[in-house]
Amino acid sequence: MLVASFALGIIVLTIFFDGLLTDQLNPNRDPQYMESSNGVRQVRLERNRQGHYVANGSIDNVPVTFLLDTGATDVAIPREIAEAAGLESGFVSQANTANGVVTVYSTRVDRISLGNIEFRNVRASITPSMPGNTVLLGMSALQQIEFTQRGSTLTLRQFPD
Repeated sequence: MLVASFALGIIVLTIFFDGLLTDQLNPNRDPQYMESSNGVRQVRLERNRQGHYVANGSIDNVPVTFLLDTGATDVAIPREIAEAAGLESGFVSQANTANGVVTVYSTRVDRISLGNIEFRNVRASITPSMPGNTVLLGMSALQQIEFTQRGSTLTLRQFPD
């Protein structure tokens, strides 16, 4: 009975701390959003422990995790996510990244969603060497919105067309 209690305690603690760590890496798993009476869509994101803005969203209805990166020219998508979203690889080129020069393939994304904000017809790069399942949300998408940072909160605003 003592061994079973100990094992159950370890399982409960593992689940608790796993959730705590997930919240620290991505405090925006379900981003807060609103829409004003004049049609302005707004999403508020909290900075994670590393100082980054990470949030869940989707690419062509495929759930993804975004890392907002104003230093990235394009949206950068790992190959596995691009395949799941059915994105077509275009011309091949080289891109300078923080990790050096990498091979990328041009593509277009019909719809990127983050909270209630939607980016349409976005230029992107499929990056086969990119590890993990996080998409870099670069300026090819972010140029379509207004964003402001105050303290540890980043507010994104999309105005009606």
